[in-house]
Amino acid sequence: MRLTRLHVDLDLRPGAEIDLPSAQARHAVQVLRLERDAPLVLFNGDGHDYSACLVEPGRDRVRVLVESRGDPELESRLDIHLALGISKGERMDFAIQKAVELGVTRITPLFTRRAQVRLDGARLDKRLEHWQGVVVAACEQSGRRRLPTLEPAGGLEAWLETAHGDGFAGGLLLDPLAERALPALPAPESGLTLLIGPEGGLDPREREAARRHGFQGVRLGPRILRTETAPLAAIAVIQALWGDFRDP
Repeated sequence: MRLTRLHVDLDLRPGAEIDLPSAQARHAVQVLRLERDAPLVLFNGDGHDYSACLVEPGRDRVRVLVESRGDPELESRLDIHLALGISKGERMDFAIQKAVELGVTRITPLFTRRAQVRLDGARLDKRLEHWQGVVVAACEQSGRRRLPTLEPAGGLEAWLETAHGDGFAGGLLLDPLAERALPALPAPESGLTLLIGPEGGLDPREREAARRHGFQGVRLGPRILRTETAPLAAIAVIQALWGDFRDP
C-alpha cells in the first residue's frame, strides 16, 4: 500500500507530536479519509523523510506523532537550473511539475517578448504561490525530500545580466536552429542552466542576447517541441548523459 506523503513547513523530530497545518489536515482527513493510527510520511525539505502516524484525526485538529527519521536523500551529481519562459496556465504548471519530478534544483520563470501571459502585482504573487504549490505536490508524489528553489519571476533581459552563462559551463539555450545536439557536448563539471522560451520560443534578439551572455545554443533532434515538452525532453537527456539517470 502506498503511504500518504505530505510536506509540512515545520520542525520534525522523532517522538514529537505536531498539529498538521490546515491544508494538509483537510487533505489527510477530508480527502484521503485517513483514520486514527494511519501511517504517513512527512518531509520539510531538510533532506529526510519522517515516518509518522495519525493520533487525532479531528475536524478542527489533526495531530500526528513523528516516529522516526529516514536516511538523507542523496545529492544529485548535477545541479540543473531551468529558466523557462512563462506560458499559459496548464502548460506552465505541467512543465514545472514534470521538471521537478525529473530532478531540477532551481526554476526561474521569465517574461519574454513572445510571452502570452502578463502578470504583475497581486496577480503575479498569486501565480507564484500557485507554482510553489505545484513544486511541493511534485515533490510529495516523486519522493523528493528537498524542495527545488522557485525563483521570483522577472524579465529575460534583466535576468541575463546576472545569469553569466560563461559558455557551456554556465548556460544552454534550447534552439531548434542550433548546429550542435546535446549528446555532442562535453559533460559539465557540476551543473548547468537550461534556458527555454515560451510558446513561439525566444525571438531572434533574445536568442542573440543569450549568446552574448555566454549561453550556447543546442537542439533536440529534428522536431520543434512545445514549450511544455521541450524542458522535459531536455532534462531527461541531460540526466541520462551526465546526471542521476546513470548508475551510481
